[in-house]
Amino acid sequence: MRQLILELLPEAAPGLDNFVAGSNDEVIAGLRRWLQPGNGETCLFLWGDAGAGKTHLLRASGAHYIDSAADPALATLAEDDTRSGGRIAIDNVEALDGSGQIALFNAFNRLRASGGALLAAGNEPPLRLKLREDLRTRLGSGLMFRVHALTDAEKIAALAAQAKARGLRLPPEAFPYILARAPRDMRSLAAILVALDRLSLEQKRPITLPLLREVLQGPR
Repeated sequence: MRQLILELLPEAAPGLDNFVAGSNDEVIAGLRRWLQPGNGETCLFLWGDAGAGKTHLLRASGAHYIDSAADPALATLAEDDTRSGGRIAIDNVEALDGSGQIALFNAFNRLRASGGALLAAGNEPPLRLKLREDLRTRLGSGLMFRVHALTDAEKIAALAAQAKARGLRLPPEAFPYILARAPRDMRSLAAILVALDRLSLEQKRPITLPLLREVLQGPR
């Protein structure tokens, strides 16, 4: 099932307009304001549980994106990215190793001096993270928002809206069935709708729980 979902992930690039906000309207509004030129804040920090949508928002910002979980030393962060008003987005800052923490500290200072901007995200507010004190202080010096994960009701409403937009007719019990058996992030849930749509068209079958079960179980 997981491989099928990965193959069918929506092709649309993450954007602020296709982010399912739920109770995060304030986060989206704050991020939009911060992205405007001359906002005066060097850093904006997003925190929250895994799957809440922080990565989507970082990628949607248009900044140079680096995932600290994949690059804990920030080896892919070039000094030029932080000069002349550059904008960078650093995800999962709690995963930074010692070298990465020094690199981000220096990058922050260069960004502030050049009028650039840092969008960062972690699983806790900066002052709770196990990072260098000077880095934690800088990450906590600007705007800060908690990104709340969608409730089950919000996920079902979002799925129902996406299904309607695709012209799909799902039985009401399909949505809680999906939530109980599938990865719970919205990208994966949206991919299940794509798979349902394809299989329904290929086999000329209506979308029923047996068809949904086939999608979730994947090829045998």
